[in-house]
Amino acid sequence: MTDQTPEHDEAHGGGLGSRLNWLRAAVLGANDGIVSTAGLVVGVAGATDSRGALLTAGLAGLLAGSLSMAAGEYVSVSTQRDSEKAALAQEKRELVREPQAELIELTEMLADKGLDEQLAREVAEQLTEHDALRAHAEVELGIDPDQLTNPWHAAGASFLAFTVGALLPLLAIVLPPAAHRLWITVVAVLAALALCGWSSARLGAAPVGRAVLRNVGGGAVAMGVTYAAGSVLGAVGV
Repeated sequence: MTDQTPEHDEAHGGGLGSRLNWLRAAVLGANDGIVSTAGLVVGVAGATDSRGALLTAGLAGLLAGSLSMAAGEYVSVSTQRDSEKAALAQEKRELVREPQAELIELTEMLADKGLDEQLAREVAEQLTEHDALRAHAEVELGIDPDQLTNPWHAAGASFLAFTVGALLPLLAIVLPPAAHRLWITVVAVLAALALCGWSSARLGAAPVGRAVLRNVGGGAVAMGVTYAAGSVLGAVGV
């Protein structure tokens, strides 16, 4: 039997949690790509059956949405990274200026987690001797100094996830014959949204049925509203 140290378990759990967060973000990005692009192309389909118009609208929506998602994620994660780096810098200054006060603070935080006072003091001293900044970053700030969020990775993942999701309704509305493209698109989109709802629920340990119904219902409403709007605009010749 292989022994595993607490440090190994913690690192393994942290890596698993990080992977699950990335998977959830990918599922949500794909879901956004499906819904927004489906709403766009179905709306255009309500106004015209021109394959060229549908392709143009779908590609424009895919590019605009994926770039917008990537830019938004980059800005958001960059802000988070800046905040993490500022917090680490502040903690480093405090460790230099007031090492004993920081040791007491670490001891109290460990005691608050359930360790008795003497054991908390011993653990705090050992952690401080090994790597004081890491100890305070993880216990006090909840930050791993070696795994700060990367805005470029987040932006790229969002771009890719949205693009993959958006390709489904775009291909479904463009490839089939005109007489069948709308219903093929609706069925394909609702099936994909059901899968996204199921996946996000499983990854988040949430009730599957409710997540699937929410996802499918939201997508159906979005396509229904945009198709009605497109039909009205097409009827009046706009």
